[in-house]
Formats: sequence, structure tokens, C-alpha cells
Amino acid sequence: MLQVAVVGSGPSGVYTAQSLVQQDRVPGVRVDIIDRLPCPYGLVRYGVAPDHEKIKSLQNNLRTVLEHDQVRFLGGIEIGPGGFPTARLLDLYHAVVYCVGAAADRRLGVPGEDLPGSHSATEFVSWYSAHPDATADGFIGGVESAVVIGVGNVAVDVARMLARGVAELRPTDMPQAALGVLAQSRVREVHMVGRRGPSQARFTTKELRELGSLPDTEVIVDPAELALDPAYADPSGLPAAGRRNVEVMRGWAERPARHLPRSIRLRFFLRPVAVTEAAGRVGGVRFERTLPDGRGGVTGSGRYEDITGQLVLRSVGYRGVPIDGLPFDAGLGTVPHAAGRVLRAGAASPGEYVAGWIKRGPTGVIGTNRPCAKETVLSLLEDAPALVRSRGVPEDSLPALLDAGLHPVEWQGWLGIERAEAELGRSLGRGPVKIPDWSGLRAAALDVSGD
Repeated sequence: MLQVAVVGSGPSGVYTAQSLVQQDRVPGVRVDIIDRLPCPYGLVRYGVAPDHEKIKSLQNNLRTVLEHDQVRFLGGIEIGPGGFPTARLLDLYHAVVYCVGAAADRRLGVPGEDLPGSHSATEFVSWYSAHPDATADGFIGGVESAVVIGVGNVAVDVARMLARGVAELRPTDMPQAALGVLAQSRVREVHMVGRRGPSQARFTTKELRELGSLPDTEVIVDPAELALDPAYADPSGLPAAGRRNVEVMRGWAERPARHLPRSIRLRFFLRPVAVTEAAGRVGGVRFERTLPDGRGGVTGSGRYEDITGQLVLRSVGYRGVPIDGLPFDAGLGTVPHAAGRVLRAGAASPGEYVAGWIKRGPTGVIGTNRPCAKETVLSLLEDAPALVRSRGVPEDSLPALLDAGLHPVEWQGWLGIERAEAELGRSLGRGPVKIPDWSGLRAAALDVSGD
């Protein structure tokens, strides 16, 4: 029997497990999906905005895989320093597939970036998504104007959440503390700023259009900034998504001002050069006006503009971080590989594989992880006969994990967390509400699992 560990229970990890149990080349595959969190689903649970119920419903599809009789969920297990060593995993499994994503945010690298009130968008997302590692910072106390640096889907998400009314967020699974903070929000203006033009923005049209449907919120676009983009006047040469985005923004730019209580301002061709200070905190951001360089990039103009804001959220991308015991390409932020096989000194390392962002970098949407996982699984299956012959592993890894002092949260423990979140929501007159802290999650899991 081929025994495989998949490290990470987000979409790339679950799609890897799905490909393994649905294939018919190697009979008798068993998969343990290991995650350091006691909850499965990765960024589908902790990265998708709470008001995106349709995307969050993808959990139902992932759940089907996690409930497969050849798949076991083992949550609450740290792999690496302070946890179970990566090298020991290969003593317990014929193969290990690392699907750990890209955990680090890219920084702006400008003065003032570490002032109070300056955060990564991921920190804000983790807070309103109840990630147990999130800080208790309420983020928006005393904030009337926020600056979001970046023009991708995460930037759109955080801009939308800053402009949402509490009545629209109450039906979601947002943690009660975050909901209470947002209910007191005084944010009236959100600036979403990109260093390049509208045709090069990375958001999807569906996400972009949602901004225009927010109650009591006006989306404002400067026609002069749009006109700086060579593709704006004639977007016919753009990919379909780019054309649609330009059309949506053109409509907003041409619409008369409505003077609604809140506004989201889309700004382009502005490059951050400093986060400015006011009374020991963020006071805004200084930007340099950029101009198209004719090669798809931009160049500085030497002209500057300050945008006032008491909150700055950077959303300029992610980077993978090294996995203890595995090779790492610091330039790309990925593990070197060939079709998913981990490479050590240019040669495939037997039994070690990668899938998802740690394999290809932080690109694509959730569905992109499916073909990525399939490619890795095909490599693993080609290697499987040799792996099974050459490596003896125990029939069950769980005793070794327990002997190492670990306390895995199995599927019944996760179901206990789900029930506890449903009960918490009922007590608050809401639907299920996420438990935001480690102690609460562990207590809910132990209440059922009996560990």
C-alpha cells in the first residue's frame, strides 16, 4: 500500500489527495492530510472574504475529499522547527507532498512602513477571518480615510470590507469581536492605489463590479488617470478580463458624482515612496506619479502626491518561505522542483514533492491548484513502485506522532469545532460564527475527539 502525507489542507493539498485516491494506476493508496491548524481548508476558510459565500461554499467540495475513506485529516500538527521534523516524515510515509502556500507578504520597502497603522492586507484579512494567529488590533479605531496599496483581488476584498455596513456583515461567519469593531467604523473614504495603469490591474471583473454594488458607497475614478494608459482608449488588444475591467472603470469615470456617505477611489500610476507620519502614527502615503514606459512598465516622473489616511494596508503580493529541511530558491520564493519532484543539487529527491504556491509561486486562482496538483501526483505515481520497494514504513503513522508528544485533531475534532461555531452563532442570534483563538478551537476539538 502506498502511504502519502500531504502537508497543508488548503485547495492544493486537498486536490493532491483527490488526485491520489481517484487514480487507478496504484491500488491501495492512503493519504494523511496534515495541517498545523486544527481546521481544514486553508485560505478558503481564512483568506476568502466572509461576504463571498459562493466561493466559501467550495468547502463543501473539499469536504467530500476529506471524508473519503482513504483520506485522514490530522490537524494541529506543526511540521518543522518546534514540531515534527520534516526528515522524520519520510520514516512514516513513502512520499510527502508539501502544499504549504506562500506565507509571507511582500513589503513596500519604503520609509515609515512600520509605523503604527501600517499593516499588510493579510493581517487585516486574518483578523476579520478569525485566524487564530491574528493580532487583536482592531485596525480601524479613529480611521476616517484608508489607503490600500495594490490593485488585485485581495486589495478589492479589503476595500470592500472597509466600506461594508454591519447589517451586510452580520449574516456572515465573521467573528463577533471584528463585527463589533466594524459596526463602530468611521471610515468614509478608501483609496485603492496601483503603480501601473487600469489595463494592468490584477483584479477579476466580478470582484471589481462588486465595489459598484455596495450600498451608500460611490466608486470614483479619475478620467485623467485612466487616459494615461495606452490601452484605455482602445482596449481591443487586451485579454478579455482586461477589456471588461476597463469598460467597468470607464462607466464609473463617466458617471456624474452622487455624493454618497462613503467613497472608494481607484487611483493609478502612483508609486509609494514613503508612509508619512502624524502624531506618531500613519498620516498617509507619499506617492510618485509614474508614466508608462512603452514596454509594459512605468517610470518615475519626479512629481509627488500625498494621500491622507490613518490606515495603510499593503497588498502587493506574497512570497513563499523556506521549509525546514528542504531546498529553497530565495529569488523565486519556491522549492526547486521538476514537475513537482523536489530537486536537491539538481537531482530529484526520492519521496519529496511540492504542489501549489510553494511549487509555482503565488499565481492563479483557486482552480489553478487542480492541474498543478495533478502534475505532481502523476510524478509521484510514476515513482511509486520504487518508493514502496525501497522504503519500509509503519502501517499507521499515528502512534509515532503520539509518541512524539503531538495531539492530532482528527476529523471528528473538526466536526466538534463546526458544532461549537454553530452554537456560538445561535447564542448571538447569527448563523455559524468562527471561533477566533487557539484555546477555543482546541477546546471545541477536544470536546468531541476526547484526546
